[in-house]
Amino acid sequence: MEIEEKQAEVIDHFVKQVSAQKGSALGSVFVEATSHPSLFAFSEILAVPTVAELEGTDNSVHLEMLRLFAHGTWSDYKRNSGKFPQLVPDQVLKLKQLTVLTLAETKKVLSYDQLMLELDVTNVRELEDFLINDCMYAGLVRGKLDQLQRYFEVQFAAGRDLRPGQLGSMIQTLSNWLATSDNLLVTIQDKIKWADTMSELDKKHRKELEDRVMEVKKAVSVKKLQTASRPILTSKGSMKSTLNLVE
Repeated sequence: MEIEEKQAEVIDHFVKQVSAQKGSALGSVFVEATSHPSLFAFSEILAVPTVAELEGTDNSVHLEMLRLFAHGTWSDYKRNSGKFPQLVPDQVLKLKQLTVLTLAETKKVLSYDQLMLELDVTNVRELEDFLINDCMYAGLVRGKLDQLQRYFEVQFAAGRDLRPGQLGSMIQTLSNWLATSDNLLVTIQDKIKWADTMSELDKKHRKELEDRVMEVKKAVSVKKLQTASRPILTSKGSMKSTLNLVE
């Protein structure tokens, strides 16, 4: 949530910027936006009418670049580098950060080999420095690096812009999650009812035991009293109760 809050003002700034520009002038604004260290969401910028007007024009290459940063990865750029403007170093860093977020969407355990391949990193030290300094410290992900097993376990990852057609599957996923949560809630409520019932039965059983103990104690007391009050013969042949002997 923190990263989303930090982006709000930055997004608003660039939306105003692109709204005031048209055509080729938008290219420089896009470079600035996709290089900004705190901006990782671009759907609001893509939705600005002046941006959509680039479609099918000589300046559509700038639109394709913005879409790349909204939905694509470093591998997408490498496969189609000819259709995009040359990226500056800050854009390269940003696109690799976004690539980690995309990988974290589908897997919570990312192997070092996969990460090095997707990010064009040649050694483990460089990969771990990138994950720690450029991803975790930036608040994009949280997780644990396992040098022995050579993997990165993702505990949290910021969300990216929704890709075209992704909304339907996300709604289905949320619906499935809601159904599972409802079933879990019913199970928990049943367990609570069972626990309450068992508690009441336990209280009733305890009360019955306590009552029986009291009855036994009373019976024992009466028995002792009767025994103590039974008359006995003295040495002179006279009758005397045990109570009198005690006295």
